[in-house]
Amino acid sequence: MRVATAEQALNILQDHDNIWCQSMAATPYFLLQALAKVALQKKDLTLLQLHTEHSQLLCDPVLAGHLRQRCFFVGGSTRQAVQQGLADYVPIFLSEIPKLFRRGEQPLDVALIQVSPPDKHGYCSLGISVEATRAALQVAKRVIAWINPQMPRTHGDSFIHLSRFDRYVEHSAPLPLHLPAELDATTRQIGQHVASLIGDGDCLQMGIGAIPDATLACLGDRQHLGIHTEMFSDGVLPLLAKGVITNQNKRKHRGKIVTTFAMGSQALYDFVDDNPEVVFLDVEYTNDTAVIRQNPQVVAINSALQVDLSGQVCADSLGTKIYSGVGGQMDFVRGASLSDGGRAIIALPATAAGGKVSRISSLLAPGAGVVTTRAHVNYIVTEYGIAQLRGKSMAERAKALIAIAAPAFQESLCQQAWQDWGINV
Repeated sequence: MRVATAEQALNILQDHDNIWCQSMAATPYFLLQALAKVALQKKDLTLLQLHTEHSQLLCDPVLAGHLRQRCFFVGGSTRQAVQQGLADYVPIFLSEIPKLFRRGEQPLDVALIQVSPPDKHGYCSLGISVEATRAALQVAKRVIAWINPQMPRTHGDSFIHLSRFDRYVEHSAPLPLHLPAELDATTRQIGQHVASLIGDGDCLQMGIGAIPDATLACLGDRQHLGIHTEMFSDGVLPLLAKGVITNQNKRKHRGKIVTTFAMGSQALYDFVDDNPEVVFLDVEYTNDTAVIRQNPQVVAINSALQVDLSGQVCADSLGTKIYSGVGGQMDFVRGASLSDGGRAIIALPATAAGGKVSRISSLLAPGAGVVTTRAHVNYIVTEYGIAQLRGKSMAERAKALIAIAAPAFQESLCQQAWQDWGINV
């Protein structure tokens, strides 16, 4: 049923509803702005989400007892609330969230989504973010949609018929943009090191940010690269224009970019609009290790907050303070490692806090979350070089990691390796 305002669309919410919110750059923020008002007339609503955009108003303490956020991934809009105990964080692989819904482990009453206008057959598109929303739509009792003419119409698992909507509102508003970051000398050096591990015909998974962009900028002379990833951003566009990315070496979805969401500039959103070369698929599928490994030469490029001398990778917290989430890192680390000729890369700056803290440490900070275990780790890359850890002993790992730590910390790391691990480097 079409309604005139977002508040009218949300009037079908009931006390104690569990609400799924489409996430990333497709966050239905027009609905969330209204939710902040409507929730004040409700009791114990729970908003389940990944990273959401323009949703800071839902962290207002006035909503206590009315609405609480339950985050499967933490972003800038929810980080402080989670760290202060005003919102909840659920550690889980992104690929497992659809299973929670489909198996009934996480009940869902309502799904809030942002979609493109319907085509002549009545089908709208979830646009630039399918992730776990496809699964949520299969089980939610009620669906509330914001139809936005500025949402691209994408191919894959994104289609939903107008008849599925219990309420929908039409409103035109821009999508959140994530413009490419400026590349500094450190990022460029990391990108060059990572790029040295990438060859012709490789199938890439990468995230968003300066390091993936710096890596992609170094790949202009490669041939027949492919993309099977959780997400992608603007860095792939120049390589597509040059014919570097062809997806012809893939066994799964040959000739197509496979993703579950995209975040970037308007140019990126224009590129994916009605483009059959790009398929947005259910994250339970895109991040399935059994699917990922079927492509040859998968290279997974992910980041970290801290790495200890045994190779344990912390990527979701700063000590006990949750910073982001588990996401899809382990899915792709394992999938790449099992792929024929595959490689898994963790890339990070050697220091934090303006060079005052080494990200390579003898021990992880107390409470730090191990996202990639020491048994799964393969390559660690900083601006100072590459450490290949798979198949290496604890002593060999410590030596390799200290060699790519910032020089100012190498002596103290050698001392700590002996004190903490009994390793003489």
